[in-house]
Amino acid sequence: MIFHVSVNGCDSWNGSEEKPFRSISKAASIALPGDTVKVHAGIYREWVSPAHGGTEDHRIVYEAAGDGEAVISGAEIVTDWTEEGNGVWRTRVLNTVFTYRNPFDTPAYGDWLFNELPVCHLGQVYLNGKSLYERPSLEEVKNPVPWPEALYPEESLKAWYCEVDGTYTTIWANFGGTDPREACVEINVRPFCFWPEETGRNYITVRGFTLRQASPQWAPPTALQEGLIGPHWSKGWIIENNKITESTCSGVSLGKEISTGQNEWSDLKFKFGTQREQEVIFRAIHSNWDKEHIGSHIVRFNEISECEQCGIVGHLGAVFSEIYGNRIHHIHHKMTYHGAEVSGIKLHASLDVNIHHNVFYSCYRAVWFDWQAQGTHLHHNLCFNNRSEDLFVEVCHGPYTVDHNLFLSAMNFRNVSQGGAFVHNLFAGHIVINPDRGRMTPYHFPHETAVAGYTNIIGGDDRFIQNVFLRDAMMSDEPLPMGFFEHLPLPARTPEELEADKQAKMDGLPTKNNAMLYPVGLRSYDEYPGPDNKFWEQPFSRRTMQAHLPCRIKNNLYLNSARPSAIDEGSLEKTEAGITFDTDPLRGCVKLTVDPKALRGLSTVIVKSDLLGKTYHAEERFEAADGSEFIFDRDYFGTQRPQIDPMPGPFEISGEDPVTFTL
Repeated sequence: MIFHVSVNGCDSWNGSEEKPFRSISKAASIALPGDTVKVHAGIYREWVSPAHGGTEDHRIVYEAAGDGEAVISGAEIVTDWTEEGNGVWRTRVLNTVFTYRNPFDTPAYGDWLFNELPVCHLGQVYLNGKSLYERPSLEEVKNPVPWPEALYPEESLKAWYCEVDGTYTTIWANFGGTDPREACVEINVRPFCFWPEETGRNYITVRGFTLRQASPQWAPPTALQEGLIGPHWSKGWIIENNKITESTCSGVSLGKEISTGQNEWSDLKFKFGTQREQEVIFRAIHSNWDKEHIGSHIVRFNEISECEQCGIVGHLGAVFSEIYGNRIHHIHHKMTYHGAEVSGIKLHASLDVNIHHNVFYSCYRAVWFDWQAQGTHLHHNLCFNNRSEDLFVEVCHGPYTVDHNLFLSAMNFRNVSQGGAFVHNLFAGHIVINPDRGRMTPYHFPHETAVAGYTNIIGGDDRFIQNVFLRDAMMSDEPLPMGFFEHLPLPARTPEELEADKQAKMDGLPTKNNAMLYPVGLRSYDEYPGPDNKFWEQPFSRRTMQAHLPCRIKNNLYLNSARPSAIDEGSLEKTEAGITFDTDPLRGCVKLTVDPKALRGLSTVIVKSDLLGKTYHAEERFEAADGSEFIFDRDYFGTQRPQIDPMPGPFEISGEDPVTFTL
């Protein structure tokens, strides 16, 4: 059956095209497997909570009708503003408008949320669709100064402050000279746009909407992971062709439900967060965390932006999913709060997740895999203008595979893991590695959620084959200390600060957890053993306790005097750049010119799974989620590579003349 929804409809009608419903929620209360809900153009200010799920063969589809923009908003318009002078306006709203919780009385809260910044509430004030910046006092609204941490500090001059009593929420706002009575001013009143209140609402498609202005809570891996939209611990959702924007925390949540843990580290102040996360995983296995019940979602062709924690977040619930064709940008760009869960995509336990053909730019960080990135495949993505790393992999044992990506930010990769394979990528920024021997994390039986073992991270077990490294303007060869949560440019350190950095202050980790930042290339691996140096075959000694796992680094190209690793077999160094690029964050694109002559000279092969082998701990080979072999014989654009001497890096280019791409 097809149900129609229109802003000119009525919920007492029958939902036909001639007699449409007024609200999507009405249709969501009765839609059954095989039904489609067509939503016509207009703004729907509601929280859509589907009462039923579909089946694999008979999905429930919610889709925009195609006759104009269909918007689902978590905000309401406020028109009653009183001018108080100095550009400041005041309004007062009844607390009864907030049906689930009052976001202006609810601070962002949860595990791994840092408290150095002032209290940040879940509520937001919007001027013509863009959120203002919360300030901790009315004085700072009357006399605002730019927030220096923001990507665009001048935008932070538009600011607000609130006070809440038993009856009213009072908001003061500085709109930067705009009269709010002559503009569209909105405030958050709902935590979600599209989110089932109950778990287990499977096989739902959400297609073609603008979803905006919701106030979900901070989403750590050890709590209920709320999002502006998400399946809420279900299976088989498709979220496609939507514009998802202005979430106080996360845009799309593919993550955890509440019963396996809810901020016990923060609430109980008992046991460290790492141990609490271990408990969450085993509770989930004890319940229904498996391929039959959870995951296998598709998130594709969405634009996800202006979310202050994550574009896509998920612990446990994203397993066996595919994320592709999305544009994810301006994530955590305001930096009014900070924590260990901020990224364009932040996934824990991304078992067999396939992430490809996405564009990430102007995020704090592009992609972050944390714990159990086993079978994860990251390929054919474009990353640029990200403030921290393009890719961060933390305490994972692998195998995870990274191929044909363009990493163009100043920092490309932070490696606090082992068991990764990097093939045919372009690295135009720095790599930092720092194994974490202090945390024990699980690995799994291949292509399952069942845990096969548990150990710490000693580093190594990585493969870098036929990548291109393009050195940046940092020409000093001297390594610099770089902290766990630092980004470029690095601050100067006093000797006292260097010593303080070594002290453990967070869950057994040093606050900054110093690693060494080298010039672009793989010098960070100089002290690692090569593939034939197997410590477990040697007599046990004290040095064994500090050993790294062997790495295979082979046939990489280093341009513009990028620096190879001492264990790179068959590397080629060139002083010429060969590749130039210009990024345009305003338009969200990159212009890149490649001289094919600079990419020649290596003796290369078509890389396949057999060359990559198996990881040490999971004893799982680098392979596709269905168990088939990887064959990296097509470039970034899908061009067939020759069987003899394919080009290193993401591009296969014939001819001798430079080629320019706009991506």
